[in-house]
Amino acid sequence: MEQRRKLKRMTVYYGTEQIQNNHNAVVTAGTFDGVHIGHCKILSRLREAADKIGGETVVITYHPHPRLVLPSEKPGQVKLLTTLEEKTELLHKEGIDKLVIIPFTLEFASKSSDAFVREILVDKIGTRLLVIGHDHKFGRNREGGFEYLRDNAGRYGFEVEEIPAQDIEEVTVSSTRIRHALENGNLETANEYLGRPYSLCGTVIHGKAEGRKLGYPTANLQLSDKNKLIPAEGVYACKADCNGEIYNALLSIGTNPVFGDNPQTIEAWLMDFDGDLYGKNLRLNLHTYLREQKKFESLEALIDAMKADEKRGREILSGVIW
Repeated sequence: MEQRRKLKRMTVYYGTEQIQNNHNAVVTAGTFDGVHIGHCKILSRLREAADKIGGETVVITYHPHPRLVLPSEKPGQVKLLTTLEEKTELLHKEGIDKLVIIPFTLEFASKSSDAFVREILVDKIGTRLLVIGHDHKFGRNREGGFEYLRDNAGRYGFEVEEIPAQDIEEVTVSSTRIRHALENGNLETANEYLGRPYSLCGTVIHGKAEGRKLGYPTANLQLSDKNKLIPAEGVYACKADCNGEIYNALLSIGTNPVFGDNPQTIEAWLMDFDGDLYGKNLRLNLHTYLREQKKFESLEALIDAMKADEKRGREILSGVIW
């Protein structure tokens, strides 16, 4: 089993101007949306190779996500599993030394694969070994890939290694599969592929206070990133982090049909919490999808369902730390 290196501060670069080339970097590049178990396999190999040569690990990623910029993509077509802040935190936890966030623009997208390799991988970063996933493409019109790098590694002066896909029960793990699982209410599969609970982060804003009238005062969450993927509507058992304090929680995603026609809301009820949450930041780790959203015949029926959700939620979360 790999022994994880002692976690230290990760240096984050926005752009490539301030990077110091030490000619001993073990590098990977990609969007890394979700930082799922397939990504973690690449990062593990990155650390292993860097430890062997006494080098440093470098991850190159892009912001905004390329599919939010390229004209071939429809606006809003892709929703993200991780915000930039979440991705940065997850990569730090994976023990990465340097994170390079390249602003993804149409100008950058038009850069040839050769220019990308020479200007960034060679001149700026000083790549000694490049580790990439099996389907990674780069450069104008995604013209570059493993075969191109393998064939040209000699003239660029670094080695190239390809990591095969990470499979679970012969199903290839990908960010797209995780998105589909979340959108279909298959939280168990999404969390398995992520290697952790899916999370939502945001600020508590004022709502209609309808939950308070029912004895379940909920916190309306405004997500920190409009491009963050919202899972399927329904009720979830969660862990909530409020200013470092962890609570059992229920999360409702939906339109509250018993109260008429409403826009979709994200509302969390923190069990055993007594206080004011307005304006505070809240992070939710989604552990179990309890049920779909329903239009109950009466408020009494809704309250009964919420009591049942609470009972089941407490049972599920009793042994969960975070």
